[in-house]
Amino acid sequence: MKKWMIILVATLLLMLCTSALADGIEAYVSISDAKGELVMAYEKVLVTDLDEDGALTINDALIAAHEQKHPDGKDAFISEKTEYGISMVKLWGEENGGSFGYYLNNASAWSLLDPIVSEDHVKTYAFTDLEMWSDTYAYFTQDAVTVKAGEAFEVKLCAAGYDANWNPVPLSVANAVMMIDGVAADAMTDAEGVAVITVMETGVYVLSAASTDMTLVPPVCIVTVE
Repeated sequence: MKKWMIILVATLLLMLCTSALADGIEAYVSISDAKGELVMAYEKVLVTDLDEDGALTINDALIAAHEQKHPDGKDAFISEKTEYGISMVKLWGEENGGSFGYYLNNASAWSLLDPIVSEDHVKTYAFTDLEMWSDTYAYFTQDAVTVKAGEAFEVKLCAAGYDANWNPVPLSVANAVMMIDGVAADAMTDAEGVAVITVMETGVYVLSAASTDMTLVPPVCIVTVE
């Protein structure tokens, strides 16, 4: 009985994987360019096996994002095999000396060939500091929030860091200015990285952050005000 159950589960998993490859999945992609500007902010894209390697990966998500969102289509993105494995060569139409980074669900990814599943968030960026390499990956603990007009809400801003043993840990980002659709808002993070924000008018806004203390990779949170 157990043997038949194992075979059945394996068959179902194979069918699900085959279906995902054939039909694709929906994932979210955020991109910031060499100027540190968000050119895609938590936008949903349909991801299929565009690099034809038999898997749905970060690489496929970025190809799909450019194909669906960039004026030049998929030609605005290039990845290729190098001595360090598969690497980004061009992002959002810019080569940037090959200086790019990427995260999956706000965790450092091993490779562009890391697998993704439906609703995953791929975030990639071009380094803006090509001398000191000070760009620090930053993120809100929520990718999206929905609030009422005039209702105060909190967001927490973190940066990717490491402990004494080089294990990844989130670090609170203090004194960062909240940016709503690229405009500074009257809100800053406290010592714990928490900011309190109020938006008076209904709509959908891109919340990000900027700091004079750190070179932040722009964090992304989509705020829907009802």
